[in-house]
Amino acid sequence: MQERPSLETIEVETAPSPQAAVIWLHGLGADGHDFEPVVPQLVRGRERAWRFVFPHAPVQAVTINGGMRMRAWYDIRGLERTATEDLEGFQRSDASVRALIEREAARGIPSSRVVLAGFSQGGAVALYSGLRYPQRLAGLMALSCYLPLRGALHECTEANAGVRIFMAHGLSDGVLPLALGAASRRALEARGYAVEWHQYPMAHSVCPAELEDIREFLFRVLA
Repeated sequence: MQERPSLETIEVETAPSPQAAVIWLHGLGADGHDFEPVVPQLVRGRERAWRFVFPHAPVQAVTINGGMRMRAWYDIRGLERTATEDLEGFQRSDASVRALIEREAARGIPSSRVVLAGFSQGGAVALYSGLRYPQRLAGLMALSCYLPLRGALHECTEANAGVRIFMAHGLSDGVLPLALGAASRRALEARGYAVEWHQYPMAHSVCPAELEDIREFLFRVLA
């Protein structure tokens, strides 16, 4: 059984007694504060009672950055297709994500009212963990990222075979090229997943139009 480390988190509740939760994983080298400012753009005033949970990834050495230590969900050994992926890192992050989902259940929010989201490296973890979670989730959001460990999709659970997936990518993303995200989308669709795909005239970032589409997706899956 994987160890389930406790992660520090930033939490924003849009109204008292939240009835749903969005767990949002940041990208490489950032922290849980990275997407905290977008909450008022997604939930205006107190129109919904949701809890946004922004965990901090642990600090570790990252091979592709010369072994520099930074917040990371897993090690990146290379971006070429032949590079070995950090399975143990994904498994550790998966254990942490599961603990966060279970913490929401203990606070009265079942997994069916939880959206697992992530940007870049965090988006890869959201796909890895969300597709393997043993209970149904409300939705997955994978932003400017890729599908990791494609050869192990047989590990994905039946519980989330029909989960709604929002994927978004920048047309001029110079960090993770659009083709990487598009190939990930096709791999998911080939396995029968329904992917809602969006692309925007932006680099490796988020933009106002994307936030509007994210808002609409959240209001749909957390209706």
